[in-house]
Amino acid sequence: MLSYLKGTLSDVQKLGGTRVIATVEVNQIGYDVQITGRFLAHLPPLGEPTQVFCHLHMRDEQPVLFGFASRPERDLFRQLVSVSGIGPQMAMALLDTLGFQDLIQAVVSGNTRLLSRTPGVGAKTADRIVLELKSKLAEWRQQSGLAIAPGSGPISTVQEEVEMTLLALGYTSGEIQKALQTLGQRTTLAKNSDPEAWIREAIAWLSQ
Repeated sequence: MLSYLKGTLSDVQKLGGTRVIATVEVNQIGYDVQITGRFLAHLPPLGEPTQVFCHLHMRDEQPVLFGFASRPERDLFRQLVSVSGIGPQMAMALLDTLGFQDLIQAVVSGNTRLLSRTPGVGAKTADRIVLELKSKLAEWRQQSGLAIAPGSGPISTVQEEVEMTLLALGYTSGEIQKALQTLGQRTTLAKNSDPEAWIREAIAWLSQ
C-alpha cells in the first residue's frame, strides 16, 4: 500500500468548502492528494520539496489519495473511517475543524459537543464516534507516546463543561487545550472537580 509521497509540491487547488488538492511531483509523475486546510497552511512554497503521508481510498472504483502531515494523523484518519457512517470526507472535516490533538482529546474525553462543531457531524454521529473509538484511541494514544501526562487537565466529568464555556467566550480549541494542559500541572488544581475553578484559572491564564 502507498505509504507516503516524497517529492516537489507543484500545484495547489482549492475546490471550495474544505476540499484542497495538492499535487506532489515524484519522479516526473504528479499525484493529486486531497489534504486539509490545516495541512495546507504548513506546506512549503510551490517548487519546494515536501513529504505527504497517504491513504488510498477507492470510491466508485476510482482511487482517491488523502494526504496527511504525519503518520499518526493518517492513522487517526483510518480509525475514523472505520466507524459506521463515517466516510473519508467527514473524517477529513473532523481533522480540519479540530486538529489532530484536539480531535483525539475530544473522543477520549467523550466531548460530543466539541465533535459536533464539525459541519455534517450531528449529535448521533458524535455519540457513535465516541462509542466506537473512545477506548481504542485512549489505548492507541498511550502506545504511540501521544498521551498527555496524567493530571494535565480537568477530570473527564467536568472537562466538557469547562471547554464549552471557554469556547462560548471566544477562545479557540487550541488555546483552551494549551491552557488546560498547563494548568493541570498545578497539583491543587489537577485534583479539583469544580468546573468554575478550572474556568476561572483558565481565563486568568489566557488573559496574560
